Amino acid sequence: MITTEQINALLGIKESYQASDVLMKILFDKARREELFNRFLEIDWDLNKDMFHVYFEEEHANKKKYAQDFTPDSISTLVSKLIDAESKGMGGLRMDVASGTGSLVIKKWVDDRMKHTPFDYYPSMYFYQCEELSDRALPFLLFNLMIRGMNAIVIHGDSLSREAKQVYFIQNTHDDCMRYSDMNIMPHNDLVAKEFDIRKWLEEPVDHIENKDYPDYVKKVIENGPKGNKMAQ
Repeated sequence: MITTEQINALLGIKESYQASDVLMKILFDKARREELFNRFLEIDWDLNKDMFHVYFEEEHANKKKYAQDFTPDSISTLVSKLIDAESKGMGGLRMDVASGTGSLVIKKWVDDRMKHTPFDYYPSMYFYQCEELSDRALPFLLFNLMIRGMNAIVIHGDSLSREAKQVYFIQNTHDDCMRYSDMNIMPHNDLVAKEFDIRKWLEEPVDHIENKDYPDYVKKVIENGPKGNKMAQ
C-alpha cells in the first residue's frame, strides 16, 4: 500500500494540505499527468482499490464542517454487487453520487472488468457518471478514473441543488484497456445543462480539450448517455 509520505513525495509537496491544488494543476498537463501515473504504478500497481482512500480520509476529509466520511471497502464491495443486480437491462451505465475519491466506482469498475477476459474487454463497454461537491476530493477522483482508462462524466457540484462548477468528460480515446484516459471539460451550453440537469453554473467555463474527437464523441454521449447509453451496450 502506498503511504502518505510516498504520495506527498510523488506530488512534490511537503504538507498534505497542498495535495489537491498541486494534483489538479498536474492533471491539466497530459504529459506530466501520465508521467505521474507511471510513477504511482511503479510503487503500487494494484488498481483494484482506491490508493487515496486512507490518505484522503486522514489528511483531507472535513468531518466537522461537512460530516465528510468515506465508505469502508466492505460496504463498497456489497453495494457494487447490489448495483449489478439492480442494473440488468440498463446497458453499461453506472452512476455514483457523492463519489468522494472514487472507492465505490472503482469497485464497480473491477466487477465490470471481471466479467470479461483481457482479450474481449474494452473500456467503451461501460460508462460511469460521478458527482462530487468537494473541491478537495475532485482531483483524486479524476486521477482515479483516468489512471484506469475509464470513460466517465464527472459533475463537480451539488447533487441536490444541481448547481455545478464544471462537467468533466473522461475519455479513453483509444478504447484500449492499457491506455490512460484523456480529460475534457464540457461547454456550459443548454444541451449539457439539460442532459445533466445543471440548473446553475457556479464558475466560468473552462476551455480544455485533449483530443480532436471530443465534439462528436461528446455529442453521442450526451444523446445516448444517462437516459440510455447506447455506446456502452
